[in-house]
Amino acid sequence: MLKDEIPYDLLLLADPSQEIVNSYLQKGICYLAYSDNTLIGEIVLVPTEPSTMEIMNVAVHEDYQGKGIGKQLIHKALEEAAKLGAATVEIGTGNSSIHQLKLYQQCGFRISGIDHDFFMRNYDEPIFENGIQCKDMIRLTIIL
Repeated sequence: MLKDEIPYDLLLLADPSQEIVNSYLQKGICYLAYSDNTLIGEIVLVPTEPSTMEIMNVAVHEDYQGKGIGKQLIHKALEEAAKLGAATVEIGTGNSSIHQLKLYQQCGFRISGIDHDFFMRNYDEPIFENGIQCKDMIRLTIIL
């Protein structure tokens, strides 16, 4: 993907730090979703360990949210991870990301850990969602 083609408008919906986004884009594969030639979603899949991959970013344009596109992107990432030889896929989200936690569990992920104060250690500005400060990273895992 060329620098001019990086869909930062979508990537930054899911992760407010362009520096962090750039760090995992260099190691991962970004899959894009289109509707009538309009970019509507993206997902980034990164190899992290032998036979393990992580979904680092998933975002759907606001106009297309609530239509199952996020779920389709996750299923596509799981298919691609299996093709690439992964046995496990991980994903992390904030303690305040209520809708994402629901979606990931509906897709078969199970909570596997908590990285306490992750967002406080790694982001300069506080993040608030759903009236809750995002402090902890909730880790989820699925066995393929």
